[in-house]
This record gives sequence, structure tokens and C-alpha cells, in this order.
Amino acid sequence: MIPAEALKMAREKGFDLVEVSPTSVPPVCRVMDFGKYKYQISKKHSAKKTVDVKEVKVRPQISEHDLELKIRNLRRFLDEGDKAKVIMFFRGREIVRPELGMKVFDRILGTLAGKFTVEQQPRMEGKSITMVIAPSSK
Repeated sequence: MIPAEALKMAREKGFDLVEVSPTSVPPVCRVMDFGKYKYQISKKHSAKKTVDVKEVKVRPQISEHDLELKIRNLRRFLDEGDKAKVIMFFRGREIVRPELGMKVFDRILGTLAGKFTVEQQPRMEGKSITMVIAPSSK
């Protein structure tokens, strides 16, 4: 179709003539509402991924293998772009030795070095210690 005829037809219908593939021979054009198309594209690009907070529960007397499994899960959460909340519960007389819990947190932070940012430092809240880790910004 001649470009002038296509433009006339698009204006009669109240739409725009948009060139889809200018490099092909002959160039390909499309009759469409370009303003609506730009709006839909901007909405699609502005849709943001929601950041979830995943929880990992540990104990002060956790074994080495179990801690490795928890760290592997933390790494997976951070790689997916989610935040991770590490919670350590104390039972019974474990509460009198919170430094044991802090040693576990230090091991976790040492293993994950460089892959995260600590949003909330480990702090005591009742019978538990909590810490929030977020993925490192790129």
C-alpha cells in the first residue's frame, strides 16, 4: 500500500500509522493507537518485583551440617532477590549464654561475606536474637 493511502486510512479511523520494521523491503507499518501502546509498555516496565522476607530459624547448639544447610537456604533467598530474617531461639538455660548465639551469627556472616548487606544487626529481643540480611545492591 502507498504510504499516503495508509496514513489517510489511519487518520480516518482515529489511529496512528506506526512503522514496525523499517529495515525490511518494503517497510512494514501498523495502524494502532500509539499513545495507548506507549502507556501499556510503561506500565509493563514499571511493574516491580515484590521483595519478600524469608525466615530461617537456628539454635545456639546447631550442628555444623545443619548450619551449612541453613546458610545454603539463605544464599538461595538472597540470590532470588529476597530479604532473609535469621531468628535464633533460646530454650531453658540457653538464655544465660547469648554469646554462643552471637558466635553462630558470626559464622553465618563470615560464610556469606560479600553477597549481602546487613539491614539489621543481630539484637536480643526477649528469648530470641534476630538479624535481617538483604541482597547486595548492584
